[in-house]
Amino acid sequence: MFDIKYILIYTILMFIQKVLMALEEAKLPYALVGGYAVALHGAVRGTVDVDLVIRLESADFEKVEQIFKKLGLVPRLPVSAKEVFEFRVEYIENRNLIAWTFLNPNLPSELVDVIITEDLRDMRVVNKKAIGMNIKLASIEDVIRMKKKAARPQDLLDVEALEKLL
Repeated sequence: MFDIKYILIYTILMFIQKVLMALEEAKLPYALVGGYAVALHGAVRGTVDVDLVIRLESADFEKVEQIFKKLGLVPRLPVSAKEVFEFRVEYIENRNLIAWTFLNPNLPSELVDVIITEDLRDMRVVNKKAIGMNIKLASIEDVIRMKKKAARPQDLLDVEALEKLL
């Protein structure tokens, strides 16, 4: 008999692989950040959502929206790529929105956050081999910087764990 936690882990890994492969196939530059980047850098971390950074360009926002729609993911908020890009500063400054969230309405654990406060061009991207593919993730220094900026309790624990790896 299968242990439910292993089934859940497998399901999450397959979802991550599906998302990242779709980005790769579409040739959309990205970096994995957040909890999965922390884990891939070597610090134990549990999380469900996939956090990504893309270039802050209208075309990249529109492309990510198309990619995610093909995967059955819909924006949590009823806003288009064009609106998110156009009103990004307003959303950040006046609505505390830091991520444009996509989810699978039939399987809410399939969740992707596109971080709108960071530009991929300002990050160093490294490659890690995992789940049968080459994954692009933000450098450990950039993950630490982002985690310090967020400063939630879990983020500060991640910073502490990551700094031990430097």
